[in-house]
Amino acid sequence: MKQAVILAGGKGTRLAEHLKGLPKPLVDLAGIPLLERQIRHLAQFGIDDIVVLVNYAADTIARFFEQRKDLGVHVTLVDDGEPRGTAGAVLACLDRLADRFLVIYGDTLFNIDVARFVAHHRIAKADATLFLHPNDHPQDSDLVETNDDGHIVAFHPYPHPSGAYHTNLVNAAFYAMEKGALLAWSDFRTPSDFVRDLFPEMIKKNALLNGYRSFEYIKDLGTPARLAKVEQALRSGVLHRASLSVKQKAVFVDRDGTLNVKRGFIAAPEQLDLIPGVGEAIRKLNQHEFRVAVITNQPVVARGECTFEQLRHIHDKLETLLGYEGAFVDGLFLCPHHPDSGFAGEIKALKVDCDCRKPKTGLVDKAVEQLNIDRARSWYVGDTTRDIETAKRSGVGSILVRTGEAGRDRKYPAIPDFVRPNLKAAVELILELDGGTTVV
Repeated sequence: MKQAVILAGGKGTRLAEHLKGLPKPLVDLAGIPLLERQIRHLAQFGIDDIVVLVNYAADTIARFFEQRKDLGVHVTLVDDGEPRGTAGAVLACLDRLADRFLVIYGDTLFNIDVARFVAHHRIAKADATLFLHPNDHPQDSDLVETNDDGHIVAFHPYPHPSGAYHTNLVNAAFYAMEKGALLAWSDFRTPSDFVRDLFPEMIKKNALLNGYRSFEYIKDLGTPARLAKVEQALRSGVLHRASLSVKQKAVFVDRDGTLNVKRGFIAAPEQLDLIPGVGEAIRKLNQHEFRVAVITNQPVVARGECTFEQLRHIHDKLETLLGYEGAFVDGLFLCPHHPDSGFAGEIKALKVDCDCRKPKTGLVDKAVEQLNIDRARSWYVGDTTRDIETAKRSGVGSILVRTGEAGRDRKYPAIPDFVRPNLKAAVELILELDGGTTVV
């Protein structure tokens, strides 16, 4: 992939005081226009053919490129005329586009491993891949639903019905797309938006839309408050640290008895309730730049007591409840296996001695790889000796909490590094030992 389309036609009315007559894509960020930051980042990954769709103050953007011949990319400006919407603008210029290209919104600052994102798109053989991430306010965000294969199956616009549970996945407006998949939609209505209009119709026609979940930094700056937050991220180093090229500190967290009240094997969403203080604890980890990975054995699937779909709904509730408290997890890693047979309705294919069932380290190893985690700066918090044994084998610090089993399972002789009453107290200890962390 060598080409990117940047949607740069916005006026930026809400940023008028900061723009001083400039179009929104040229807003100043610590002395460098946003559009220049976007292009220079793309160029690092070999994206050297940039198509910029302009409308408002197109002549100003043209002069900007005339003055910046050092960007190292070929730029084509396309005036999309009347406002066509995000999808309409791209569809209208398909004849100018390569077989595979990126779509980027002109009001976002990002620090994404573009090569990894494109590889994920290519391996999935998707018609389009959407960059997805959790946020701290999913209850008032448009959310994306994926299946167990990571394929997008639905979009859930805000407002959400009362009592609805959804995975905390937000569309970040950064796409990889196949021209061939869009040609059939070239006469689609205008104006039209990708998420509100085109993508749902593509799903109905069995197009493969792929979800790419990542913690990497991408934020829109369309309001003064968002602009201020992005500028702070630049100056404080958050933008740099939230990169897959940088080793991340993390807290691995057990589920049952640590995050939610221990009630045997949970097989339905109504059985899950958060332990008091858990939302606040996870939120503090988010704010202090710790990646949060849930590590959980779920033998209920192998035993035939809960399907993968039902388990997904349980975890949708978990993420929704955390979201109500401004918290989110960066990944949820589960083992559905069980080594012993003899259960009515058991799934034979899942009755195996796997490498992912705790205290084996398969789930932690997977999280370390996906999130680029630095084990030396990371912790594992759980309520059982199985969790502490997992931490020891994984080479991370361990904290036993006195909720759930509170270590009374006595299945393993592992001794925790610390013992605390609950997750909230464990997080307070972690932050105290970490020291000096910038709050996002």
